[in-house]
Amino acid sequence: MSATPHSPRRYRPLPRLLAVAAATVAFTAAAPPTLAQAQPSGSVSPTNVAPGGRVSLNVTGCGTRTGKATSRAFGDVWLTPGNAEATNLFGSATTSRTISAGSHPVTFECGGPGGERVTVALNITPGGARGGLGGSVDSVSPVEIAVGGALVASALGAGAWFLRRRTGHAS
Repeated sequence: MSATPHSPRRYRPLPRLLAVAAATVAFTAAAPPTLAQAQPSGSVSPTNVAPGGRVSLNVTGCGTRTGKATSRAFGDVWLTPGNAEATNLFGSATTSRTISAGSHPVTFECGGPGGERVTVALNITPGGARGGLGGSVDSVSPVEIAVGGALVASALGAGAWFLRRRTGHAS
């Protein structure tokens, strides 16, 4: 038996790393888009609205360029892409003036019929939301008006006295 010198095999990590990276890219590119998409998430803003009020509708995670929002409160609304990648779809709707108060489901459907769905709640309130002080003041009594007026008058009087006194020292 003759001994033939064998050259020791060299370990080359770079070719193996490149092969694994190429296989990963090929697998990811071949994967169906549904595997890469997250579960859609929908929102209605504001969530509390009076009959006849306007709401904004938004759904993210569809992975499609079309979608629809449906509710008894406003019917069907087709949603449009919010950006070039269509990562979110949006639209707006006006609620029916005759809709009953309470919670009404809003169903977002991605793509066409049979697409992924997500449902959120829209609350119809019996009256409009109070503006101004955020609805924290129901009514103002005459005593409260008088006290507020007295405070404003005393602040103005103190300011005038301070300014007059100050100009008196400057001369």
